[in-house]
Amino acid sequence: MADVLNEKVEKALDSIRPYLKSDGGNVELVRVTPEGIVEVKLTGACSDCPMSQMTLRAGVERALIREVPGIRRVEAVN
Repeated sequence: MADVLNEKVEKALDSIRPYLKSDGGNVELVRVTPEGIVEVKLTGACSDCPMSQMTLRAGVERALIREVPGIRRVEAVN
């Protein structure tokens, strides 16, 4: 079950990666918790961008919640 969920999350991340990459950034999946929290690592230009929290909430989190049932929140980890 966890593998299927990870695949769905990766597929959803793939749909937004072109937007992140166009600004020199990217996102990596770290893990999905049993509580539906997705932990990601922002990389490239996204790692130190002052707008990264807005990107995380308005872009990454919104896409994952819409695309993957059971996802409740997205958090950036180092």
